Amino acid sequence: MDLTTGQWIAVCAAAFGVGLGKGGLPGLGNLAIAIYALAFPARISVGILLPVLMAADLIAVIVYRRHAEWGVIGKFLPWTVLGVCLGALVFGNIGDRTVEILIGLILLIMTGLHFLKSFLHRGRTDVPTGKAALGLRASTGIIGGFATMIANAAGPVAALYLIFLRLPKIAFVGTLAWFFMIVNWIKLPFMIGLGAINLDSMSVSLPAMAFAMVGVLAARAVVEKIPQKLFEWLIWIFVIGAGFQLLL
Repeated sequence: MDLTTGQWIAVCAAAFGVGLGKGGLPGLGNLAIAIYALAFPARISVGILLPVLMAADLIAVIVYRRHAEWGVIGKFLPWTVLGVCLGALVFGNIGDRTVEILIGLILLIMTGLHFLKSFLHRGRTDVPTGKAALGLRASTGIIGGFATMIANAAGPVAALYLIFLRLPKIAFVGTLAWFFMIVNWIKLPFMIGLGAINLDSMSVSLPAMAFAMVGVLAARAVVEKIPQKLFEWLIWIFVIGAGFQLLL
């Protein structure tokens, strides 16, 4: 691809933001999705961004390798894979705008329900169990898998699920790092088969991957200094902002 200087700056800056997001700074990964979507046609932007995400995943897993909650991943992953398969079936056959609106609405509705629950159950520290936990896991997993296949946009949905579990911030970041590395490798054959990843797209992805890796390393020092309560509020702001962004 013959990119302008401005496009290269946008691509590399957004890739650095991907790394910061993977390293635990909420919202920046979602911003990168928007930048790539503005710089390239929708299908092409998804294919260019996936290898960048995978490069950031690799560094994030190395940095947070001891902090994953594998029980959470094991329960959440099958539902997400189901969503990925559904997304692969409709990729290219449904309007991007329709998908964005649906995801945005679901994010905002689920966020509203969370704060309503918090208001009604003030002082409680329990996490969802039984049928409530299964329903939350299944709904967010399928929606997240579908969203990540269509637009690499599962971050808000996965964050929404994990924050319900009240994981400590480092465990939160480590679990997301391992989870998305696995999911993105599962997505890779689908993306190649659908033509979203090819030699042209990789000519843009490869230089950007280095910036994503540096971003992950830069994020660790910041994450460790953020108080737990502030960290959770940043996640909720990220989820709400992502919901409105997808609607607009």
